[in-house]
Amino acid sequence: MDTYDSQGPTSRRRTSNLKDYFVSATPLQKRLKLARRQSSVFPSPSRRKIPQCSQLQEDIDPQKVAFLLHKQWTVYSLTPLYKFSYSNLKDYSRLLSAFIAAEKQKGLAVEVGEDFNIKVIFSTLLGVKGTQRDPEAFLFQIRSESQSSREHRQDKVLWTGWFCCVFGENLQETVSEDFTCLPLFLAHGAESNTSLIGGWFQKTFDCCFSPLAISAFNLSWMAAMWTACKMDHYMATTEFFWSVPCSPQSLDISYAIHPEDAKALWDSVHKTPGEVTQEEVDLFMNCLYSHFHRHFRIHLSATRLVRVSTSVASAHTDGKIKILCHKYLIGVLAYMTELAIFQIE
Repeated sequence: MDTYDSQGPTSRRRTSNLKDYFVSATPLQKRLKLARRQSSVFPSPSRRKIPQCSQLQEDIDPQKVAFLLHKQWTVYSLTPLYKFSYSNLKDYSRLLSAFIAAEKQKGLAVEVGEDFNIKVIFSTLLGVKGTQRDPEAFLFQIRSESQSSREHRQDKVLWTGWFCCVFGENLQETVSEDFTCLPLFLAHGAESNTSLIGGWFQKTFDCCFSPLAISAFNLSWMAAMWTACKMDHYMATTEFFWSVPCSPQSLDISYAIHPEDAKALWDSVHKTPGEVTQEEVDLFMNCLYSHFHRHFRIHLSATRLVRVSTSVASAHTDGKIKILCHKYLIGVLAYMTELAIFQIE
């Protein structure tokens, strides 16, 4: 079972706060809002395509795909990067490494250990895109080499983050060529490191990070779309988690369903080949509510859906996601990119 324990930052003299870095507006953000009001390129869809395996995904290094799977990622939305260049990734590695080392010397909450040489490695993620017009995704890591490991030349990965844009070319059309649109950012590691690195990116590329919360409405769509995906074999039980506000502490309700039963239920309500509609999502969830009420006399519609977990992926309302199936990597990222674009608008 996935866990979603949050890691609080460790402080030496003073700590970095995610909100200090990630919630301020920029002039670009204001221009994007105006662009949305003046155009209809970002409608709220009542139907979406069922995720499929992308042909571009065949270009992804299998080792990199394996690295992205089965990890809990915290997701953020990101406004376009100003004057970012893929040809300068080595320079960014050097500058960010120096920045982290300097911040660590100041005694800030940089969780990189005491006896390590720190370096930052940038690399592209070829194929992590929806169309050829999407910018290339890229990944970067904070790595360390301890005194004892130098002989073996083994680096320890302390923190990882990656930027991507999957079927987000409409966003690129709203900004000038000086901007690179990679609206979805995913981080794995200490929150204090995420905060520090986010601050560097914001100062360097005039961008703005915001934590990407996932609403219960979005979770319902995820549950339906991921249940609709055809699987060669199921790797996990389909699970739903609801939160019941009460005093002195909230009550959580979990509901586990065999994945084949969940797929059979979906097939019974699904009427539009290749697509998922809002009506089908509502009917799918209402069937689950009715079944649960019939057995336990609890109205789940009066609670709040906080997490869904399937063989494709799992997601939590606090902005945590774990991708489990390589076949639908692009499909999961496409919906997350859509949510990120809506948020920065």
